[in-house]
Amino acid sequence: MGYADYLNGFEKLVTGYVPERSSWGPPEHALYGPPDPYRVPTEEANDLCFKAIKFQFDRHFHNNRMYHDFCLESNVCPEDITSFQDLCKVPLIPNEFFKDCPSGKDFALWLANVYTGELPQIQIKGANPTTDEVIKAFNDAGMAVFFSSGTGGRHTFMPRDMRSFQMNEYAMAKGVVAMFYPHWNQNMHGYLLLPNPFKTNLFAGRLGTIFVDIMKEVEMAIDREIDTELIKLSMSDGKGLKGRMVNYISKKRHQKIINDIISWIEKNQREGNEMAFVGAPFLLYATIKKLKKEGRSFDIGERGAVLTGGGWKIQEHQRIPESEFRNDVESVLGIRPEHCLDLYGMVEGNVWLTQCPEGHYLHIPNCYVHPMVLDDSYQSLGYGKVGRFAFLDGSMYSYPGFIITNDRVSMLERCPVCGRPGPVLEPGVTRVPGKESRGCAEEVRKMISVDMKR
Repeated sequence: MGYADYLNGFEKLVTGYVPERSSWGPPEHALYGPPDPYRVPTEEANDLCFKAIKFQFDRHFHNNRMYHDFCLESNVCPEDITSFQDLCKVPLIPNEFFKDCPSGKDFALWLANVYTGELPQIQIKGANPTTDEVIKAFNDAGMAVFFSSGTGGRHTFMPRDMRSFQMNEYAMAKGVVAMFYPHWNQNMHGYLLLPNPFKTNLFAGRLGTIFVDIMKEVEMAIDREIDTELIKLSMSDGKGLKGRMVNYISKKRHQKIINDIISWIEKNQREGNEMAFVGAPFLLYATIKKLKKEGRSFDIGERGAVLTGGGWKIQEHQRIPESEFRNDVESVLGIRPEHCLDLYGMVEGNVWLTQCPEGHYLHIPNCYVHPMVLDDSYQSLGYGKVGRFAFLDGSMYSYPGFIITNDRVSMLERCPVCGRPGPVLEPGVTRVPGKESRGCAEEVRKMISVDMKR
């Protein structure tokens, strides 16, 4: 099957995520337009990226009071951004900013101040609403407010509108489908190694929404309601009675999830179905470990694919080596390393980097994302140096997607293995020393992890 037909099959399933072409502006042309976000010629990608970011910078400058004042303090305005080379002038927001929020109705006011433009009518009940009640009120009004959390228990809150949420889901899925060409198939049966996306506002859970639409059937590892309070208790390492209860229940659930995954593999193997595992690698790692202990293996072969999304810890100070994980996936499940890819993203943006099957470098969709690596003084380091990852997201309508992260990376101008144009991050993204661990799967790991040595 040629790539055009392959992509057409994907596009037919995601029409609900794509606005009418007649309504597209520069951000939509940059994100929806390219057939493969990782194969856009450099000059074309730079042009699309500049127009999208210029458009968003102008919007946020004029419609977001918080960011407007910040830009004035930085002595930068839209008139200063006239070329691709000027993008380095756009003021960046540290991701810690999205953790510094109050509670109750003040939390609702904080969300409103972060948001760019006019909010829908929000109806918040009660004088002292909980955080989850505020989130529900926003989402009932048509928003898509998500949260994430680090090991310190401080939540990150992001107030997206549905347009930005749909762009996020589409960008993630299209990048994955492009990298897996020609191995993605709409008849695949999927196992989502994350929470049910329809029962949580946890970012790691909601990410799975689009996978339900692009696969035939999807099984959920965690099929229950998950709110900020449960995550807070889970991240507390069992401190206090409620925290210990959560951890006790989590240990029981963990074994059930592993057994359910094995039963799911057995069933789909018998039926000859194509299988895709999507989500937290530590869950699949634990499944493989049990199968190895029992001397069992499968030969899924070409019918299988694995897409992980961070969460490489199995204990607080022990990580799963990615190459070892891929080798185990091949030896126990029969899925080749080139069909086992990792996805890197963050709650603050619609920025999704997918590993290439040839070398497992993380490719950046530079048609709508301008990446940077910064030193401790937030000055650009250029290519080949280790520093803090930052990005300008040209697709983010809801708030300024111009973010400094706490991730340590090394960026190369080109992938040294495959022929795709555009910059890449070297494998093995880590946290800046002293910064709490956070990622798409860290909260889930905390919620259901047990001592893997048992």
